[in-house]
Amino acid sequence: MINRVTLVGRVGQDPMVKYTGDGLAIANTSLATSQKVKGQEETQWHRLVFFGKLAEIVSEYVVKGTLIYVEGTIKYGKYTDKEGFEKNTVDIICSSMTMLGGKSQAPKDEEDVPF
Repeated sequence: MINRVTLVGRVGQDPMVKYTGDGLAIANTSLATSQKVKGQEETQWHRLVFFGKLAEIVSEYVVKGTLIYVEGTIKYGKYTDKEGFEKNTVDIICSSMTMLGGKSQAPKDEEDVPF
């Protein structure tokens, strides 16, 4: 069985990093991927999760608008919100990340982001 994801897209928000009680870094962000469907551009959003040293690297060098390549696995989950409704989640647990461009290539403000 294989659970493998490869994505290339632009980061939708600056990564947020938190640390567990024993010091493990966990970074979260979103990624937009686009494709043309029947002549229309269709954008999909993905929730990315990074752990450990990779999380620290992502939080230091990746910003909103950065073009990145990630590999990882899909993780499905559920939780109950404050109103008692059950919600489903889909996260990409990233095992590797490559910046395609660099920090200086990221758009300076929201108007420059092409999605």
